[in-house]
Amino acid sequence: MFGITMAESGGGEFLAPGPNSFDFSEVPLFHLGGLAVTKPMVQLLLGALVVFVFFYAAARRATLVPGRLQFAGEAAYGMVRNSIGRDIIGSKDFARFVPYLVTIFFFLLVNNAFASIPAIQFPTFSRASMAYALAGLSWVIYNGVGIHKHGLLGYLKLQSVPSGVSPAMYPLLVPLEFFSNILVRPATLALRLFANMFAGHLLLILFSTGGLFLLEYGGVGYVAGPLAWVLAIAISFLELLVQFLQAYVFTLLNAMYISGALADEH
Repeated sequence: MFGITMAESGGGEFLAPGPNSFDFSEVPLFHLGGLAVTKPMVQLLLGALVVFVFFYAAARRATLVPGRLQFAGEAAYGMVRNSIGRDIIGSKDFARFVPYLVTIFFFLLVNNAFASIPAIQFPTFSRASMAYALAGLSWVIYNGVGIHKHGLLGYLKLQSVPSGVSPAMYPLLVPLEFFSNILVRPATLALRLFANMFAGHLLLILFSTGGLFLLEYGGVGYVAGPLAWVLAIAISFLELLVQFLQAYVFTLLNAMYISGALADEH
């Protein structure tokens, strides 16, 4: 269920979960031609389908007086549109980016929430490759927007040459600004998402399997085992908050990067 490696050796040793707990390459769900289809890959498709079906169903029979589903869809859409798109990018340019921001937020939210859904219980973006792919898409979009508006050289100047600084400082600041704004952003964007999903799920595995091991060990384990499970439950509720916050922060940073790419001054 968790994709874990927990076993007892002959001496009763507990093998703690680690990165191998997130590797499904050796146990694919099925093969499609020569491609091994793994659980995280299926979750990506399922997450996209869930988001599409929800908003399609909410908008399919829209009326002036919304029903519950339409109201939920409008509220969800409006939250991202107004609190992220309009407030961060600005009323002049935000509208054309709203579909992307809404899609990315709810796609992330659903895939993060898979960690708390029974029988799935795995956060899709705890796999680093998937987080980097999503961050790579964001990098292409906000840099493409900036280059389209300012031209390649103008955009590089905007992102690399800080305004109000003496030219004598350019040899020091320009490489740092270029490195920070152009090269590092997608890495930090991906790492923030991946690390939070990875660490939270790893803690859940540790306390869940550790509690079982302590019960089997006996003695003080009869007390420590149930306590570990209580902590696992507490972490599960904390993870619900983290799942939402990571989707929100990822989308918020996308909006900030787009806003910076459209700005006329750095």
